[in-house]
Amino acid sequence: MVWRTAEDVYIHHVLTGLVAGVIVQDARGRVVAVNRRARQLLGRSVREMIGRDAHDLLHRGPAGEPLPRSQCPLMQAFLAGHPEQFDHQWFQRGDGELLPVAGMTMPYVFEGSREGAAVAFYERAWAARGPDPAPPDHVAALADLADRLALVSETTAVLTSTLDLQEALRRLVRLAVPRLADWAVVDLMSETGALQRVAVVHMENGRHVEVAELAGPMPPLQESSRRPLSRVLRGATASLLVDRSDYVGPPDSDLAAVQHDLFGRIGMRSAIIAPLPGPRRVHGALTLARTDNPKPYDAAELALVDDISRRAGLAVDNAQLYAGQQRVSETMQRHLLPRPPDVPGLEMECRYRAAPQASRVGGDWYDAFRLPDGATALVIGDILGHDLQAAACMAQVRNMLRAFAWQEADGPSVTVDRLDRSLVHISEAETATLVFARLTPDGPDGAWRLRWTNAGHPPPLLLDGAGGARLLEEGSGLLLGTELDVERTDAVVDLPPRSTVVLYTDGLVEARDLPVDEGLELLTRHATELAHLPLDAFCDELLRRSRPAAEEDDVALLALRVPPDGTRP
Repeated sequence: MVWRTAEDVYIHHVLTGLVAGVIVQDARGRVVAVNRRARQLLGRSVREMIGRDAHDLLHRGPAGEPLPRSQCPLMQAFLAGHPEQFDHQWFQRGDGELLPVAGMTMPYVFEGSREGAAVAFYERAWAARGPDPAPPDHVAALADLADRLALVSETTAVLTSTLDLQEALRRLVRLAVPRLADWAVVDLMSETGALQRVAVVHMENGRHVEVAELAGPMPPLQESSRRPLSRVLRGATASLLVDRSDYVGPPDSDLAAVQHDLFGRIGMRSAIIAPLPGPRRVHGALTLARTDNPKPYDAAELALVDDISRRAGLAVDNAQLYAGQQRVSETMQRHLLPRPPDVPGLEMECRYRAAPQASRVGGDWYDAFRLPDGATALVIGDILGHDLQAAACMAQVRNMLRAFAWQEADGPSVTVDRLDRSLVHISEAETATLVFARLTPDGPDGAWRLRWTNAGHPPPLLLDGAGGARLLEEGSGLLLGTELDVERTDAVVDLPPRSTVVLYTDGLVEARDLPVDEGLELLTRHATELAHLPLDAFCDELLRRSRPAAEEDDVALLALRVPPDGTRP
């Protein structure tokens, strides 16, 4: 039999000796593998079958006529993606003769995520042959095979559907119980050797129950221990079958004592302890135990669990690598987005929330800093993207804007125009949007005055402190990076006492199912309702209420509040 990847060794082990023929198809219905019995029944070589469309090559009507795909039960089951048993179908042999067949077709995950199918079949003429196995025996064997293949498929699906390690393991043990075990236990070992029991699950009254008191920190692994769990955690290359006889006598380590107590408490009859291997080390162990089922685990189940644990080990490795990258990214983002300056007479808060499915960094940013003439610069901006490239471009644009703002004492539009003309020459950012503002105490009676210009960004929101709210839509112009000669303008507003200004990025007001106009209305309504809160609570609650449920984009937010008397101390 021909297999495309090493991880299909388990399937090869199960199918090589099967008296039924097996054909494996990819998501497009092409034959990617056949076993020896299939080649014998069909009178075809591997070369004649691999890469061919299974329907065109094999499926025929009772008179040998080609079947339209819409009228072929096997093709319809394949397209629907569900298991189906068949009793009266015909395959065309290599010599042109018809082979009456019965069997089962079943879906499975192919190449990590794409759905394919395996078709197991036997010659229907066997029903009239006394010495040969009867069709019901084959149907039972095929049903068992289908269940095991489906379990491998579902395991791959649940392990690749999330990069949250705890969630992936939780889904894995719920899949294993009760199909493979009455109890499932997962132990994880950190790179420093610290061992943690992260999941203990069993069925109770038809539902999964997590026994939290049996989870938690575990005793350290000892090199001298010969008990099964210790051997697996030290790098056993395959899963181990255990029963009560393996735990007779005093434990040889504290870890073995904990495992002994667990098996005694749950009443273990038979168990499999499987390593969770990664490319560099063993990440932990998966323990599956039977307590109610008196049947001991057999070699086929051991091979199945070994296959599942290898997939789980790779998933753990990927999740830990992802978590490490997130920590690096979050550290980088914290340094790129500084705390706002302390400006006497003003409150200021800022927030950043990464897109959940991104790398925890992105192109949204805020900035606030003091200028040589005493003004305070405020910036909110957005570079396309949610990755390290976007974050790097954002850092370039932010630093360029800081340099131009430090040199320019003119209006914000002059600074932004200079940035726009320089962007394509000394930055890798293709386009950007931003609002740049200068805050000064030169309004009437020393009140705070806001001057700003807007380069294609959502308008700031002003809450006047008396229950009113409006979007500051003046001073709007084209986004940066168009290389067009545009005239940018400034807008000015005096900030009343107790007023609040909110600068934000479009992730707060826009999503695929939320038009930006509706998002702006929601933001204005929520901000008005929350204006009485302290500024830090205002920002947190505004993010919680206004951010679209899908959370598809990064969000940066910068808010400032004027004191009750409206003047600078």
